Amino acid sequence: MSDIYFDESIILFDLEGKSKEEVLTKIGNNLIEKNLVKEGFIDAIIKRESEYATGLPTKGVSVAIPHTDVEYVNRKTISVAVLKEPVDFGIMGEPKATIPIKLVFLLAMDEEHSQLSLLQKLMEMFQDEDTLKYLINENNKTKIKNLLESKLAFAFEGEE
Repeated sequence: MSDIYFDESIILFDLEGKSKEEVLTKIGNNLIEKNLVKEGFIDAIIKRESEYATGLPTKGVSVAIPHTDVEYVNRKTISVAVLKEPVDFGIMGEPKATIPIKLVFLLAMDEEHSQLSLLQKLMEMFQDEDTLKYLINENNKTKIKNLLESKLAFAFEGEE
């Protein structure tokens, strides 16, 4: 299952947005333009984020991992956005609390199982403060792509 789409075109730098909705819309539009997700994806991701927050107060750099149902996905992909200025997202498991997010990993998975496996691998990576700082400071998309492919190798090689 090495059909995951991941290249420099879905790594976004200095993404501007005043709200999580604006940020998710911009990332989602990029995926729609590439025909990786369906038209309803943006509304679905915003709705799910409002119901199940995905902000994580990780060391050094706070991240969010928004995702939604597989029915909105044309091709499995991970889009990474480094925000120009932090934007408040709800904290996972704390519905009323928010955290300023600088790094967004928007997941578009076409199978439930692959989403769970990827989330587990991302959570491991998010515990490495040096990796997160590297991701927000590096301005070479190819270097970011290569780092993420090595950290999340299973996702790109396929699963049983």
